[in-house]
Amino acid sequence: MDSLDALLLGIIQGLTEFLPVSSSGHLELGKAILGDTSVPEESLLFTVVMHFATALSTIVIFRKDIWKILSGLFQFKWNEETKFSLKIIISMIPAALIGVLFEDELEQLFGGSVLLVGFMLVITALLLWLADKAKNTEKKVSYSNAFVIGISQAIALLPGISRSGATISTSVLLGNDKTKAARFSFLMVVPLILGKIAKDLLSGELTHSGNNSALIIGFIAAFISGLFACTWMISLVKKSKLRYFAIYCLIVGIVAIAVSYS
Repeated sequence: MDSLDALLLGIIQGLTEFLPVSSSGHLELGKAILGDTSVPEESLLFTVVMHFATALSTIVIFRKDIWKILSGLFQFKWNEETKFSLKIIISMIPAALIGVLFEDELEQLFGGSVLLVGFMLVITALLLWLADKAKNTEKKVSYSNAFVIGISQAIALLPGISRSGATISTSVLLGNDKTKAARFSFLMVVPLILGKIAKDLLSGELTHSGNNSALIIGFIAAFISGLFACTWMISLVKKSKLRYFAIYCLIVGIVAIAVSYS
């Protein structure tokens, strides 16, 4: 992978991580279009680094929220911040289990399977369409909701299923406020990504013989575009614009399926 490809894929990652259109799916499609011939492990490494960049974007955008949560934990008080932290932990359980138990199988899916991405994008479109029709409420995410939303996040490990789309849609279909659902969706993934990076660092999986400059360029591109996309997405969720993303995912999914059969 050269530097230009890394720049383009980094921008794709940053823009699509927060928009409910599946960043992993778009990365796989992007690799297929650009002719990326990386082996699955190297391809997954690039994907992990890009996700780390967008996790950093999330931390920057929600720095005040994160500081409140951490402050509440350090005070050892049973307050709203502590309750929110517990919900985040609960939501992490399904994806963490799937990631640990089926890590090798998941890695093999990140090898440019256009057909799989196409079908998963169609499913994402359906979820977004249903969520867009749901009535908005003032309900907060409950502990049971957090676990169910965590299951949807685990399913979104598949390339083509939008993580933000799946988690926000699930939360909204459970009757939660759309803005609160978006906030919870963006914050719940940060510990998982950071945990994945820490695991790979300790195991030595992030060492490789590829183009290090490409990883750096992709990281910077994903981080900057992620800052923009995160801010934009918060505004879009408030205005209930999920149906437009549903249409987009449906079109891209159908095209991907058609191309894979052509």
